[in-house]
Amino acid sequence: MGLTLATTVLTTSAGAASTPGVTSTSITIGATVPLTGPAAPGYDEIAPSMNAVFDWVNAHGGVFGRKINYDYLDDGYNPANTATLTRKLVLQDNIFADVGSLGTPTQAAVQSFLNSQKVPQLFIESGCDCWSNPKFPESFGWQPPYTVEGKILGAYIKAHFAGEKVGYLTQGDEFGQDFIKGLDMEIPSASVVSRQTYDASTLAGPLSNQVAALKAAGAQVVAMATIPAATALAMLPAAAIGFTPQYVISNVGADSPTVGPLLSSFTSKGGGSAAEAAATAGLLNGVITDAYFAPESNVSNPWVQVEKKLMAKYAPSTYAKYGLDGNVQYGVALAYTFVQALQAAGKNLTRAGLVSAIEKSGKKFVTPGLVPLSYSGSVHFGFQGAEVIKLSTSAPPAVTPTGSWMGSTPVSPVEVTNVGSGPVRTYTGKPSAPPQKLVSTS
Repeated sequence: MGLTLATTVLTTSAGAASTPGVTSTSITIGATVPLTGPAAPGYDEIAPSMNAVFDWVNAHGGVFGRKINYDYLDDGYNPANTATLTRKLVLQDNIFADVGSLGTPTQAAVQSFLNSQKVPQLFIESGCDCWSNPKFPESFGWQPPYTVEGKILGAYIKAHFAGEKVGYLTQGDEFGQDFIKGLDMEIPSASVVSRQTYDASTLAGPLSNQVAALKAAGAQVVAMATIPAATALAMLPAAAIGFTPQYVISNVGADSPTVGPLLSSFTSKGGGSAAEAAATAGLLNGVITDAYFAPESNVSNPWVQVEKKLMAKYAPSTYAKYGLDGNVQYGVALAYTFVQALQAAGKNLTRAGLVSAIEKSGKKFVTPGLVPLSYSGSVHFGFQGAEVIKLSTSAPPAVTPTGSWMGSTPVSPVEVTNVGSGPVRTYTGKPSAPPQKLVSTS
């Protein structure tokens, strides 16, 4: 489905006029995101990248004549802050919808509130299974559910590392728990020798105790559900004690242009030399993860080309700082999904109409995803598939203003599954091409 942007202001219906955050000329949406705190590295790029898409829309007349105002607030990845700021956005700022808020523990803390207020909680930046729950009809996930991701990576471990001892290192909340559900559906329980967790709210230094326990258990493969900082804070102490397992990491914590600089930064802060700091990014070589977009290093991919053009034109400072990494890609794609949802909801915009439009038309939205979105009246998950990839120095590198980081190579076909006991299956469809409207005007 292509996107047609209205370039004239249309008469606002009575329904839209009474909808919070909606006027004849504007739509005000909001979000809470970690611009500071343990989850800020990498994730602080997403909201500004989303805003680039909204600036593109606004420069071309808005959606049905309405321009998008995006108010995103820093919650520091702290659920208490999220609760306070979300209430401000809803009760004082009168946002139309909460769009692109980040974090499993943070968004779980406000899910009941947003649903009780009938405020759409859209395209949550988390893969928690909890976003597709009939008790919370206003909530929608977007990225692959962590259980789906766990199943896909777990199936790869079972097929390629049969007989090897497996350890888990996961965040101690629904992020880690849902990822483990998927792993455990595929990996024989007898193979799992250690299950370690960390607390994101107190993440301040190396995860040395967890890493030591994994080594002591004899783990040869370590499956990780970690935010980028935790990935680095596990890999560095592992290297220091000579522990070199095969890492299999959720895509949440495996974006090399994000994790590579963290490895170098933490090494420098720990007293390491410049040469040691530069060398630590090599720890990512051979890491196995998954992807549901084409890699940013694939300069021939039409979505990558559009994303670069759009960021350079509409978010030049963000692009100059970060270039095109996985988090910037994420923000552009999520925002474009929301714009299509507004278009599908029509000119007489209401919250209920927006939710209905996503349920009815969401599967047809055009995205850079390797698989389509999954939305329906009963499914509020987004992508339910990915391909397994290996980070490698032999692949074309991801080049950003912060340096050249590990490239990636697919090591599996694109696969799909669900959060239940269904099989992991090969997906044979083709990705969507970016609409000409976006190509020609970005």
